[in-house]
Amino acid sequence: MTDKIQHSSSFRDPSGYVFTEGNILKRQISPLYFKQYKALKESGFYQKLIKAGLLISHKEITEDNTGVVIQPEFIPFVTYPYEWSFNQYKEAALLTLKLQKFCLDHDFSLKDATAFNVTFHKGKAIFIDTLSFDFYQDNSPWRAYKQFISHFFGPLVLAHYHGAQSLKLMHSFIDGIPIKILSSMLPGKTKLSPFLYSNIHLLSKYEDKHSEDYKGEVKSGTLSKAAQKKIIKSLYGYIKRLTLKEASEWGDYYNKTNYTSDAFLQKEKIVIAWVKENKAKTLIDVGGNDGTFVRKIDVRLEQALVCDIDNNAVDNNYREVKRSKEGYMTPFVQDVLNPSASIGFNNDERFSFRERLQEFSPDITLALAVIHHISLSGNVPFNKSAEFFAAFSNYLIIEFPKREDSWVQRLLNAKSEFKGHFDFYNQENFEKAFMHYFTLERKEVIANSHRIMYLLKSKNAK
Repeated sequence: MTDKIQHSSSFRDPSGYVFTEGNILKRQISPLYFKQYKALKESGFYQKLIKAGLLISHKEITEDNTGVVIQPEFIPFVTYPYEWSFNQYKEAALLTLKLQKFCLDHDFSLKDATAFNVTFHKGKAIFIDTLSFDFYQDNSPWRAYKQFISHFFGPLVLAHYHGAQSLKLMHSFIDGIPIKILSSMLPGKTKLSPFLYSNIHLLSKYEDKHSEDYKGEVKSGTLSKAAQKKIIKSLYGYIKRLTLKEASEWGDYYNKTNYTSDAFLQKEKIVIAWVKENKAKTLIDVGGNDGTFVRKIDVRLEQALVCDIDNNAVDNNYREVKRSKEGYMTPFVQDVLNPSASIGFNNDERFSFRERLQEFSPDITLALAVIHHISLSGNVPFNKSAEFFAAFSNYLIIEFPKREDSWVQRLLNAKSEFKGHFDFYNQENFEKAFMHYFTLERKEVIANSHRIMYLLKSKNAK
């Protein structure tokens, strides 16, 4: 008999919880939710959402008077809101509004609107909380409206005015960015916008006014279904029109490389050959920009994660994923010098980047043109970088730009009088540090460049 282990992130909803059994993720539905579950199932509501690609699919495993167990479709790698690019975040917000509109059309309502109920799977946003639906009550306002503002609308408006880095605030505010903080961070001119005033600034004032209602004397308002649909339609339209007004350093990376055409082609051939040689089915490209190199790999990959620090590069990648319907690729924002940490209650509601990668266990990790940034921009010694990659990599394809490389020289010169402190940056020290964790499988110099490609195998590889 396999052990039933409750997932550390699943304890807030009395309707049920997620657990693992024999490494398979399942969901327990408690008797408290039986009435809703039966109505959602028998009305065909679940199947309509699943068929429309809005809700993760599931199959029912067992049912008795103590609970129902369902098994959701497996998602290889879950990304969190603070790891989404601007347009991914927009898609997640619009998905949530679509769901609420669909709910109202069928006399249901979303009881919560946390951004953590959405992730990206098979190239698009998908809702993953099967128990977030409740019965609609006549003339009741959407009880998750404020949560939607703090998890979706507010962060997107902040990003519109202050840049995509604003979205990372969700890492600090797991329950949504407080409305008062949203209001204070927006430019004063936004108070002149009737829509922003009513949905953020006025909401902040209302929150202040009733923050000390300890006796619960404030009466809940009423709102017709038609009026609620009108609000949802307005939010949908406003979010759909939101844009990001910022350039970035690496959004057009491949127009800034210091490679000759022949050198770039050789690098491409090396990567493809080594991936094929190892019959990789899963990989992660760390610092993968817009996914260019992953797309050049002409083998069938089951799952490819492509992360980059640059929002615009990830957005470009995601647009191509959508355009070409590349369901195997998952782009997301990640800073390897400050990767997502474990957060939430007991520090294990949301898992760290490293923990999720260890669980994902990619066949191959690509680290192309990234080690010099880690070492010289981030001041990270080679042994620490090697430890990082070894934590989740079975095989590692890593590109090392030598000290003579123009990009390396640019980074060294930026150190000014401290340039001498970085004498450690050389090929010998790189190899010595990485060989502590890896064994050398292949090594190839890229002609007409100062760059070397390495195929390394982890000493702990499966």
